[in-house]
Amino acid sequence: MSVAALAGKVTETVRSIEVMRRAGLVPFPRLDEGLRSLAAVRRYGPFAGACHIAARRDSSAIAVADERGPLTFKQLDDQSNALARAWSQRGLGPGTVIAALCRDHRGLVLAMAASGKLGAPLLLMNTGFAKPQLADVAKREKVRALVYDEEFTGLLDAVPDVERYLAWVDEPGEQDIPLLDELIAGTDDRPVAAPAKPGGFVLLTSGTTGTPKGAPRPHTSALASAQFLDRIPLRSGEATYLGAPLFHATGLSQAILSFALGCKVVLRRKFDPEATLKGVAEHRCTALVLVPTMLQRMVDLPEEIRAKYDTSCLRIIFVAGSALSPDLGNRASAAFGDVVHNLYGSTEVAVASVATPQDWRRAPGTVGRPPVGCRVVLYDEHGKQITEPDVTGRVFVGSGLSFGGYTDGRNKEIIDGLLSSGDVGHFDAEGLLFIDGRDDEMIVSGGENVFPVEVENLLVEHAEVVEAAVLGVADDEFGQRLKAFVVRTGGSALDAEAVRDYVKANLARYKVPRDVEFLDELPRNATGKVLRAQLS
Repeated sequence: MSVAALAGKVTETVRSIEVMRRAGLVPFPRLDEGLRSLAAVRRYGPFAGACHIAARRDSSAIAVADERGPLTFKQLDDQSNALARAWSQRGLGPGTVIAALCRDHRGLVLAMAASGKLGAPLLLMNTGFAKPQLADVAKREKVRALVYDEEFTGLLDAVPDVERYLAWVDEPGEQDIPLLDELIAGTDDRPVAAPAKPGGFVLLTSGTTGTPKGAPRPHTSALASAQFLDRIPLRSGEATYLGAPLFHATGLSQAILSFALGCKVVLRRKFDPEATLKGVAEHRCTALVLVPTMLQRMVDLPEEIRAKYDTSCLRIIFVAGSALSPDLGNRASAAFGDVVHNLYGSTEVAVASVATPQDWRRAPGTVGRPPVGCRVVLYDEHGKQITEPDVTGRVFVGSGLSFGGYTDGRNKEIIDGLLSSGDVGHFDAEGLLFIDGRDDEMIVSGGENVFPVEVENLLVEHAEVVEAAVLGVADDEFGQRLKAFVVRTGGSALDAEAVRDYVKANLARYKVPRDVEFLDELPRNATGKVLRAQLS
């Protein structure tokens, strides 16, 4: 490493430590306490380690507030110890893949912490999955056990050979399946032996065919936390309302960071815009984490509804998961004040850039600037770096939070050690980043990634469909929505509702086309390729 590169690394490290100190992430006055904290993260990983550290720092502080009430950090630490021990006694251990199909509540949080202490990777499944996705992912990822909510029981015949554990029941009563609460209550809460390495998390994203791929989250350096804190002013001991689901990179990352800061995390099993306002007001949350679709539903509430709740405590509305339109960002700022932070990233690259409220005022629609420890570089189609402003190129990102490849061995394109985000964008003359679209055909609807070919392939399996094309069209609420163009067999009376019902029965809900248009034929070029630009 050159002297200049080494000096840059030292400067970056010093800056990262200062960012963490300012946020309260390094509160221990004694060196031995700090070293024990770092050791906990190394043993258990960032999530379980953060919960353990917070319990040592203030055992009575509230870690989680959900529909069942409060749970302190000590209770979270002790109960996750008991759950890890119970699973160990049942034969689960280091390297065993445990999957979770849960809404956001304490049961999922306990499973996340327990898996880290056990050294078992936890696969966070999308609650919108249909049976085929559940079966395919469970088989590919070699899932041994499944933690789930009672509402998803109807899907489980897709995974008949997987051990089952109930995290949430709608109505108390006798169950044939072990409940997490019962395992915890009946097991010693002494810590299990530390695993050789933390289990970590596997998030699911979409591949080129739309089939969900596993994207393991790395065991990152503690300094990587500074990447969020550098641009988003979270502070120790405050409260965060987590609207974005924990199975998303957005929700997971902010839960880890909030616990590391000793913050209370407020969870609700299903998002409701007015209930979110009520929760923010009751818990005096300073941060609210959302995907744009959720923010849209909140600003669409009548003014008299929003006025019922005092949300003046909010300093941060953290938005990520899909594109935040200038109109929605401006409406949110008008409704809640100058608090909107627009994050750009992905499951693979994690955080790439963040637009602060000041950035947004200057240039609505921007995704801001890269935080400390992160590089964003644009390349043209020949792999040459673009340095001029207002020139669109492919977006590549380098950071300590980027993943190291999918569980099937594949990876995103890498140039100069930087990972492709799959997007195209440009910097303006002030250095603010703007995302201009995808460099492929992926549709992002309400924060969910959808590839057209998966829906198209399903549609042509229908007995009354000859061919089909699916694309994304602009949508004020979801960013994009799916539109299907369908060619029916002769004499077919297939209608739009029947098409939607068919897709809904076979794919996740977010892959169902909201619009369906019937055509006599699809426009194609001489080689038979569908001319998507002629469809609208």
